[in-house]
Amino acid sequence: MDVQEVLDWADRLVFEKTGEHLDSLQRTVLEGTWEGKKYPEIAQNSNRGHDRIKQVARELWQMMSAKLGKDVRQSNFRAILEKAEFSKITNLVLGDDYVQVMGDINICREHCPYPQRTTTTDTPTSPQPEQRHDLTEAPEPESLLNRNAELRTLNQWILAEKIRIVTIFGLPGIGKTTLARALVEQIKDNFEYIIWRHCTSTLPLTSLETNLIQFFSQNSETKLPSLIDYLRSDRCLIILDDYQELFTSGASAGTYLPDCENYAKLWQQMARFPHESCILLLSWEKPTEIATLEGENRPCRTLQIGGLGESAAEILTNKGLTDEDRWEELIQLYGGNPSWLNIIASTIQDLFNGSVERCLSYPTLFLGDLEPRIQSSYQRLSQSEQIVTQWLANQDAADISHKPADLALTDSDFLKSVRSLRQRCLLEKVTDNGAPLFAVPALFKAYVKHQ
Repeated sequence: MDVQEVLDWADRLVFEKTGEHLDSLQRTVLEGTWEGKKYPEIAQNSNRGHDRIKQVARELWQMMSAKLGKDVRQSNFRAILEKAEFSKITNLVLGDDYVQVMGDINICREHCPYPQRTTTTDTPTSPQPEQRHDLTEAPEPESLLNRNAELRTLNQWILAEKIRIVTIFGLPGIGKTTLARALVEQIKDNFEYIIWRHCTSTLPLTSLETNLIQFFSQNSETKLPSLIDYLRSDRCLIILDDYQELFTSGASAGTYLPDCENYAKLWQQMARFPHESCILLLSWEKPTEIATLEGENRPCRTLQIGGLGESAAEILTNKGLTDEDRWEELIQLYGGNPSWLNIIASTIQDLFNGSVERCLSYPTLFLGDLEPRIQSSYQRLSQSEQIVTQWLANQDAADISHKPADLALTDSDFLKSVRSLRQRCLLEKVTDNGAPLFAVPALFKAYVKHQ
């Protein structure tokens, strides 16, 4: 008796009960169990969740128990079939119809009443899980500049460490979405389900959960009670872009809109309950509850995306700018932000005939078409944050260990505002003789000083 005979019989049994042949995961469970492997090992080898393996196995044992009149379990599966002298089946050739052995176990020939699965003598390949990917709201993959380190980190967190919630945050235009799209291309074969959704201020949690459950259950006969059950059943990747749209303007970073406050509870649940799925949040601001979960050593990670650095020169090359000796200065002034550099490079080409020298000789830092974007970010700040930003904009870098006496804020509100600005990536940390100092990015400083 060999495992192929077991699979052939199980395939016919499953077809008899469901009208469908064994799928790849059912075959993997049977093969692994026949070889004496436990569920965790089967789950690891097949890159599936432990709970999903147990669920599939339980359904198989129930069908076999009903067919054989015995209580089939993982621990006795092989023994029961061997005791039934299952190997005799392959030696029976009695015409074209199926032959019944011991009144329970059937073998089919050519005229079996249901279709047979074709088999091959080739070396079997590892079963591939069925995958359903909805990337209709995702952008097209774009060229990615100098983000290999970030991709390696994200791969390590999601695939190796099985981190449940990953937040990528950074200034608008810094490349969060482009990075996430490239990441999905690298890791998509490791997930049965992938879905990309954009957040809006009119997306309450109930609507998102309904949409996700509809996607996860579209080809399933069994409806699971909650979203977390689907994340346990299969390995899923959920990407939520523009997550900052769920936060309110005029308040501290990470303050949810009234209809979106339940998101924080959902992420707490996702971080604390076991599963092997992953939620990827893309945001201008770091969610407060994620920082709390990280402090509790939950399986959550946060990656802040900074500027491109010298590799941003490729953008200026593509735009045909001149005065290459001034490019580094331009890149630093605009924070290495690829979107901002593309915009200002087009402006330089239009107004200064491509000369970076002429642009930087202008008396003030030129915002141009970037001003509405800077204004949008500034208007999201609380009144206390705006006060702190205005104070910082009038100096190169400041020590925040003591609140300035002339600042109309309490000590608590001052530090709260500093922390909130950090969560928005609007405070850069610099070091002076070992002491931490903080500065506002050059573009925001220019905007604030000229209000």
